Amino acid sequence: MLQLFDLAGIYFRAFHAVPTSTVGPHGKPVNSVRGTLDILARVIADAGPTRAVACLDLDWRPAWRVELIPTYKSHRVASATADPDVPDVEEAPDELSEQVPILLDILGAIGIATGGAEHCEADDVIGVLAATERTDPVEIVSGDRDLFQLVADGPPPIVVRYIGAGMSKAMVYDTAAVQARFGVPASGYVDYATLRGDASDGLPGVAGIGEKTAASLISRFGSIDGILAALDDQDSPLASGPRAKLAPARAYLQVAPAVTAVRRDGDITMSRSDVLPSEPDDGGRLTALAAEHGVGNSVRRLTTVLGFSEDSW
Repeated sequence: MLQLFDLAGIYFRAFHAVPTSTVGPHGKPVNSVRGTLDILARVIADAGPTRAVACLDLDWRPAWRVELIPTYKSHRVASATADPDVPDVEEAPDELSEQVPILLDILGAIGIATGGAEHCEADDVIGVLAATERTDPVEIVSGDRDLFQLVADGPPPIVVRYIGAGMSKAMVYDTAAVQARFGVPASGYVDYATLRGDASDGLPGVAGIGEKTAASLISRFGSIDGILAALDDQDSPLASGPRAKLAPARAYLQVAPAVTAVRRDGDITMSRSDVLPSEPDDGGRLTALAAEHGVGNSVRRLTTVLGFSEDSW
């Protein structure tokens, strides 16, 4: 199995789940580092992958998405840049930002691959790696519901281990589970999400269209294109209530699916092979980092799951 980690989503989740009073010997918070390592240990133990990639947000708010929907993640911008090749700065606690390089150093010393691409969010990296995998089943680990669009029967099959409700309620979604939970097939999830909207991403959706109505519309008309065709046809079975709500949102519906959809092709830069290691890439460095930041227990939990020998670091 190939496991794909939505790393930014995981370390944000870990930061808010573990108290910032969790500090290292230097007195600075290491709550996100500890929490992320513990999450990775848990999901690797549960799924037993042989390959894994921690997928990076090299551009958390790509200009090409903002051009289509200017409100996309606009409420999360700490400072904007005029250069489309330079990502805007995302609003995040300093206590978290300072931990990300530490986490990446530890993953590198362990030997877990990271992957990223210019002008792409972690979701896009996951989308490309999942869509281009030809050998192993794929499991995506994320708390982002938009990644349900990638779930497929295969070959190879693609599932999402959804951790958005917390690790104790983590659930693996295959195509049947997506259909049962949302009332639409995974292939229709992008259009469903477009109608419903996502306030956390600055996507307004269609005013007055909730999850149930969105699912009903997708089930009846198949897609946004089918809904727009029905909207243009006065003799279509589109009811007057949804028609009145959809008409003012036409311009939004014509561009929003391209924002919600993750990329399926592109060039991903990998830090190393995605094969999970059985020994650390740099045992001395790993020992030093674990001691410096007081995260030895979390590192040991993860390396034990990976099968490292006790004296390897």
